[in-house]
Amino acid sequence: MTPEPLSRVRLAVDCMGGDHGPAVTLPACRAFLDAHPQAELLLVGQPDALASARGWPRCQVVPATEVVTMDDPVEVALRKKRDSSMRVAIAQVKPADAQAEPAAHVCVSAGNTGALMALARYLLKTIEGIDRPAIATVLPNRQDRYTTVLDLGANVDCTAEHLLQFAVLGSALVGAVDGVAEPSVGLLNIGEETIKGSETIKRAGELMREAAAAGLIRFHGNVEGNDIFKGTTDIVVCDGFVGNVMLKSSEGLASMLGEFIKREFKGSLYGRLAGLVALPVLNRFKARVDHRRYNGAALLGLRGLVFKSHGSADAYAFEQALVRAHDAARNRLLERVQERIARTVKALPGMAAAPCGVADDPATAAAALGGRAA
Repeated sequence: MTPEPLSRVRLAVDCMGGDHGPAVTLPACRAFLDAHPQAELLLVGQPDALASARGWPRCQVVPATEVVTMDDPVEVALRKKRDSSMRVAIAQVKPADAQAEPAAHVCVSAGNTGALMALARYLLKTIEGIDRPAIATVLPNRQDRYTTVLDLGANVDCTAEHLLQFAVLGSALVGAVDGVAEPSVGLLNIGEETIKGSETIKRAGELMREAAAAGLIRFHGNVEGNDIFKGTTDIVVCDGFVGNVMLKSSEGLASMLGEFIKREFKGSLYGRLAGLVALPVLNRFKARVDHRRYNGAALLGLRGLVFKSHGSADAYAFEQALVRAHDAARNRLLERVQERIARTVKALPGMAAAPCGVADDPATAAAALGGRAA
């Protein structure tokens, strides 16, 4: 049974994170509040830096004395900066006890990716049946929709069981945010044939076919890199190494398009005239592939909702991350994930048989997740 949407969503925002801090996060928060009259914000950060936000409607400043920088090793964020805005913001989505409601429904940060994942994993823990959280975001496709891809960098080495877990997590995300009851899942591979790929990919395909036969996911089969932008499936699953390289490559292509348009207008008279004629189409395409529109990656598999914004995000991009986090919380993504995972583990006990990739101990988590931002 689909849970009823929340009537009021409260977001905890790490206002100090990212490359620009409050200079970007505060304008984005104000624009978000104006567009979402039922939302509330907990603005987490150093009080002096957030002074301009005092008195905003549906807002509360939550003090934090320290900041996790983009260059901080993960262990510094875990062990030394215990009152960082990132840590305090994540703590807002952790209930005081099993019966209590958390202070916020979802946390959003543009800070250091490795630190965010490690802190979220350490403070919130993973859902039963999930070994490793995954990072999921969307990329535009030619169906005038977008494709959800995971993992995008949280897990470099994955077992077949982890990839199946990602498929289930992604299905819950797309079902909650996009309203697709049974989204299709593709497994990223070097070819569509089942005989292709590494032994891990082949085994993951077998597990996903078993899950599909049990009615747990809608598995399309293997897909290739170009299928992401074709929109062949709603979801594409891969390990974090492949996903992160693919994501950065797509962002580089979008930036190159923008530079190409600018350069053509500075060329010959013929080039400027041709560019002028093509400008409306080029600008529409540029807007379509603008990665700022798709900002806001979900950290899936935790016992609380956390969303990651690009560290270099401007106010528009950070606002999009807030919107995506709001929509996920409003549509009860956490409850949907928990229900899907419980159902899958019951039907396929082997899904949770893989060894846990990140321990609860802070030092072990730091070593496993890497020292710096992704």
